Amino acid sequence: MSNLGKTLAIVNPAARNGDGARGAAFLRYAAGSPQAPFSSIDIETTRQAGHATELAAGASGYDSVLAVGGDGVVHEVLAGLMGISRGQRPAFALIPCGNGNDYARTLGMSFRMEEALAQLSSSTLRRADVGVCNGEYFAETLSFGLDAAIALGTYERRRRTGHEGTRLFVEEGANQLAFHRDAYSYRATVDGIEQKQGSMHLMAVQMGPSYGGGFKVCPGADATDGVLDCCIARAPLGMLKAAYLFARAKDGKHVKRTDVFDFFGAKSIAIEFDAEPPAQIDGEPISGTKFDIAVLSGALGVYFATGAANS
Repeated sequence: MSNLGKTLAIVNPAARNGDGARGAAFLRYAAGSPQAPFSSIDIETTRQAGHATELAAGASGYDSVLAVGGDGVVHEVLAGLMGISRGQRPAFALIPCGNGNDYARTLGMSFRMEEALAQLSSSTLRRADVGVCNGEYFAETLSFGLDAAIALGTYERRRRTGHEGTRLFVEEGANQLAFHRDAYSYRATVDGIEQKQGSMHLMAVQMGPSYGGGFKVCPGADATDGVLDCCIARAPLGMLKAAYLFARAKDGKHVKRTDVFDFFGAKSIAIEFDAEPPAQIDGEPISGTKFDIAVLSGALGVYFATGAANS
């Protein structure tokens, strides 16, 4: 049975329309249980953007940091942890309660808080990879073009409709496919040697298999193998073909379409676009036309649920 030891919980109380606040109360209750996966726990709730990074950056005295929230709080906590020297860096654990929860999928964590906490009691501590792009760290996904526009567009759609999860991403995807199938010219250098160039609708650089609430854009991605998994959708694509491939990507069934998609692995990628594309990093906006991307192999101790693909 694993033990998270002395734990700092960083909770986003606004996650999933307030479920994060319930998570903080749940952890306070669970702290008194002999089945709790931690020896002790301090609970901090975030107050504004960037607060989770600040809290995690000060966590060097803890054995582990437990994030309670969605991919946004994962991204912020990761940034804070990576500011701590490797020898003092706490391990990372997650109780998901967001909308996308893609890193939670990679870790095999249940979306039910009670089940997720129980999973942590028998979880496996592994050395997981961390991505970095222009100095900013990412746990799961970095993407450009159509898929980034979908990810970024979900914020306004969620505020307007109250919809969540995969439904939210599908609705925004349909809107983007209908009205925003823009193409972007790019040049890329892979591992400092191989040259790629062309026109694309989307480009995903993944640590784990999925983005957008479970779309398996790189279904073979392994967050512990020291490799960036990449998928590029070549332009041009018509509306019907794009919609068909978008639907198949939900379950990773697009991988055989090598006439449309380019899949490859890399340790590093340097990309330059002719015009600035929509871009997201773990669901947060990132801007520019030049991106230097690399994988930091085994940079972070992470608790995976027993039975998860990488555990």
